Amino acid sequence: MPTQVIIGAQWGDEAKGKIVDVLSASADMVVRYSGGNNAGHTVIVDGQVHKFHLLPAGILYPHITAVLGAGTAICPKALLDEIDRSTGKNSKLAVSPCAHVVFPYHRYLDQLEEEARGVNKIGTTSRGIGPCYTDKVQRIGIRM
Repeated sequence: MPTQVIIGAQWGDEAKGKIVDVLSASADMVVRYSGGNNAGHTVIVDGQVHKFHLLPAGILYPHITAVLGAGTAICPKALLDEIDRSTGKNSKLAVSPCAHVVFPYHRYLDQLEEEARGVNKIGTTSRGIGPCYTDKVQRIGIRM
């Protein structure tokens, strides 16, 4: 089965979401293999603006099965909110049971750690992704 992989070469806006959206027209699945809802991309379909932070852009195509893979960090509330505003009832979404859950305490830790850096802040979005991945690496994280 032919496979296409879109990987960013730098931090920041690279139009990965746009590329994924365009390529999804001729795909069966779109898989997000890592990351959380700390980034985002905007896709315009039929004049309607869709903002994604966690869901793969290709989920708007009715024939696509969208997958949030084992490497993703998922805030359940953010995921449900995004599903409510971004997808129709015919969308197919699969979530890996190995994906890690972002809890409210991850967000709080993220904010505290950023504040503690003082002038050396790294510019986190304070959505808890980093602390969630810390739990993953320490093998203490809770999975979906």
